[in-house]
Amino acid sequence: MIPSYDPNDTEAGLKLLEDITTNADAIQEQVLHQILSQNSGTQYLQAFLDGESDKNQQSFKNKVPVVNYDDIKPFIQRIADGESSDIVSSQPITELLTSSGTSAGKPKLMPSTAEELERKTFFYSMLVPVMNKYVNGLDEGKGMYLLFIKPEIKTPSGLMARPVLTSYYKSQHFRNRPFNKYNVYTSPDQTILCQDSKQSMYCQLLCGLVQRAHVLRVGAVFASAFLRAVKFLEDHYKELCADIRTGTVTNWITEPACRDSVLSILQRPNQELADEIESECAEKSWEGILRRLWPKAKYVEVIVTGSMAQYIPTLEFYSGGLPLVSTMYASSECYFGINLNPLCDPSDVSYTLLPNMAYFEFLPVDDKSHEEIHFASHSNTDDDDTLKEDLIVDLVNVEVDRYYEIVITTFTGLYRYRVGDILKVTGFYNKAPQFRFVQRRNVVLSIDTDKTSEEDLLNAVTQAKLNHLQKPSSLLLTEYTSYADTSSIPGHYVLFWELKPRHNNEPPELEDKTMELCCSEVEDCLDYVYRRCRNKDKSIGPLEIRVVSLGTFDLLMDFCVSQGSSVNQYKTPRCVKSGGALEILDSRVIGRFFSQRVPRWEPLGLDS
Repeated sequence: MIPSYDPNDTEAGLKLLEDITTNADAIQEQVLHQILSQNSGTQYLQAFLDGESDKNQQSFKNKVPVVNYDDIKPFIQRIADGESSDIVSSQPITELLTSSGTSAGKPKLMPSTAEELERKTFFYSMLVPVMNKYVNGLDEGKGMYLLFIKPEIKTPSGLMARPVLTSYYKSQHFRNRPFNKYNVYTSPDQTILCQDSKQSMYCQLLCGLVQRAHVLRVGAVFASAFLRAVKFLEDHYKELCADIRTGTVTNWITEPACRDSVLSILQRPNQELADEIESECAEKSWEGILRRLWPKAKYVEVIVTGSMAQYIPTLEFYSGGLPLVSTMYASSECYFGINLNPLCDPSDVSYTLLPNMAYFEFLPVDDKSHEEIHFASHSNTDDDDTLKEDLIVDLVNVEVDRYYEIVITTFTGLYRYRVGDILKVTGFYNKAPQFRFVQRRNVVLSIDTDKTSEEDLLNAVTQAKLNHLQKPSSLLLTEYTSYADTSSIPGHYVLFWELKPRHNNEPPELEDKTMELCCSEVEDCLDYVYRRCRNKDKSIGPLEIRVVSLGTFDLLMDFCVSQGSSVNQYKTPRCVKSGGALEILDSRVIGRFFSQRVPRWEPLGLDS
């Protein structure tokens, strides 16, 4: 089920893509048959299926339930604790992938196998011929892709738990990858694999600047990470230019492999290059800086769909008109699809699902309004006991313009698992459907890889209220909402709070220390991924609370009703995105407070 071809052969790659998408239905049947043949003896499937007679699509759909993470967590936890892989997979589980979502405050764990790395390598190889179809000459230079690894956790079993990209970059499939003339990086592997994210960033930017004459595309995986790199460059360009000018590496780069690999690229002092770069960076405006520093670059490759769409205006400011290319749709659970029209406008990005990556099913979702998506089963919560599984459709039977939640069955031990992504069908490429990513179910805030749900936010706000408002200050929190502010780098969470004194209707007296403690308390109560982004990755800035005057949320309701919301069914939105709502809130701010410390975080063990 994992085809092979020479990634240097564009025509062969495009033909393979045609074959896969043309035969999507048959391939999906083969995928499910192979998964059931391999894994029917696992403890999980044996609880639902009865031997050979049940190794078919209909029995699978009739007998195996659709599940969410809480349903499968006990099985995965047993493997993490040292029990056999055959609980869910006939192949050895070689590692656990940490999802950006969390359960009980800890990262969700997804099983993975050695074979799955081969499947991901195939997936990455399919991106190359698609780009070659639209952009000529990519074999004549390099890509400045800023790639990073993140902390790992050792489970009681000895299996490592790590983010999916860290898993791939540390694998032999990446480190011993065959030469591909269309996909040569400016960053040595040693800089990508550096544990210190600041040293890694500095060294990768230094290599990209030294080789600027050869750079044909720039990018990172996510838009947020790429913009952090731009901000880092803005803060460190003088030091980077000094290194280029002297042919040395600054003293605080102490990781030996990282340092040596950069020195091998620097080779000699280059006064002229350093002066050119410093002249561009010293300009008053950084508008178009990417095109100015890398004049041969043809596009910026970053994911700008979903929550990353909020970064598009900032990217356009820096890019100087370079196309923003979003190539792929993937997650810790599964790699799904690729963008077959990579030079399209970011708002028009659709991903074509590759039918050999997993077995895909789709739960219909009704689009009841512009702001809210409801499940066809009349529920949008994870503890949905009324899920109508007979509504689920196969990959090739989805309908254009309909909304669906994707459900996956993988080779690695997930069976009819609800990923939580809401997609809209935009069309078909041959027999394979194309989807626009709409949103992550139940997520209200996201800056980087964090995904904070309404429930997470409520719990954190409640804890801050109990510990710092009610007893010490006698203030009542009457309403709140939130906003992901990405106007600066890194972005940060903003909470709008309406406060009133318990004993009168006068404007509240706000004490800096109390409100700052509230900010810190909220951060401490948010999940593992948020706290890692704040503490370790520095990819999210300090949380801010903006206190608004009494009556502000009444005005917000009036605005929402004027935009079509029902007075009878109105609920305060726990996250605002529209310009009008933000204008109302910001116009009535009477106090602004920031967290004064980073939240507690450490790579805890994942024992039960």
